[in-house]
Parts: sequence; structure tokens; C-alpha cells
Amino acid sequence: MITAQRLYEKLLAHYGDLNWWPADTPYEVIVGAILTQNTAWHNVEKAIANFDGDLSPNRIMTLDHAALEALIRPAGFFKQKAVYLKAITAWFEQYQFNVDTVREKSLAHLRAELLAVRGVGMETADAILLYAFNLPTFVVDNYTMRLCERIPLDAGHKYMDVKTYFERNLPANVQLYNNFHALIVIHGKEHCRKKPVCEGCPLVDDCARLIK
Repeated sequence: MITAQRLYEKLLAHYGDLNWWPADTPYEVIVGAILTQNTAWHNVEKAIANFDGDLSPNRIMTLDHAALEALIRPAGFFKQKAVYLKAITAWFEQYQFNVDTVREKSLAHLRAELLAVRGVGMETADAILLYAFNLPTFVVDNYTMRLCERIPLDAGHKYMDVKTYFERNLPANVQLYNNFHALIVIHGKEHCRKKPVCEGCPLVDDCARLIK
């Protein structure tokens, strides 16, 4: 059975080192993590573009809900997400919108705080912690769950089980977690789709679907 480290090495050799998450500021990462819920990333990009380069915590806080909803409409579920953006921005305000101040707290403390914010689930919390604040927490998404089932990895079937599996079997390294998540996503889009595209897959020799 393939290990987590070997899986990473195979994906890295095939796709190369990826630069993720696409954002100009840590706050834009936070906004993107909320907006990408239940939608494709290109819709998030449209919503962010509507801010015309002025995507700041102060602007989000001062916009009324109708105006904010209009800006983020391309990302879908815009009424809910406007509420979520206000809530996550209020959380960030507790730290004076300062990344270094956030990082003074422990990872466990911050994760618990984020999970208490309206609209923030485990994947969103981990994405914010990893990509906005450079803290070593592994992000699990639908691509990760699907890949673990198909290889398979003995990682379990629930979010925290899979997250714990990767964190126990890999060094606690921000860049590694960042790149591994990005590699899993691109692999999920190119090969390990709901209807898999097995030709040219770098994991063809390890996939339980194909090994009889």
C-alpha cells in the first residue's frame, strides 16, 4: 500500500511544485475561503474582481448587506455568504486585522475560534489557517476523500480521521501541506474525477480500481 509521503512524491514528480492559494493578501485568502464554498473557483474570481482591488476588512465591515450581496453574487449563495463574511471579518477584527497577532495564539485555539464563527466549517477553518496564517494544518476536501478511497489509503472516511492520518504521516510543514493539497486538487480535476480519467494518471500503478 502506498504511503502518504510516497503519494506526495508521485504527485509532485508529475505536476511539479504549485503556488497556491492565489491571493494578494491574507485577508483575500479568508474571503476566498468563504466564497469558494459550494461553487467553482472561477466564480470566486469574478466576485473578488467586483471589488476593483479594494478588498479590505474595513470595506467589508462598512458595506451594507445589500451592497455586499451584489458584489459577491457571482459566487452563489450570496445572502448567506454576505453574513459569513461579516462574521469572519468581525473575528479577524479581534486581532486588529494583524496576521502576526493571530499567530501569537496556538493553532488549536485559533481552530476552535474559527469553528465557532458562523459559516466556518472544518475545511474552511483549515484553509484559512494554512493559507492565510501559514500554520501547519492539513486541509481535507472532496478531492482528498475521493483519492483516499480509490488508492486506497487507510485514512478513514471522516474529515478528522483523514486529516489526522496525513498529519501523523507527514512532517508538520506549511509548504508541504500547502503543496500537497494543491496537488490533490489538480489531480482530482485532471484524473481522479467522479468519472475517472485513468489514461496518463501518475497513480495508475497504485489505484485499487485498476489493481485486480
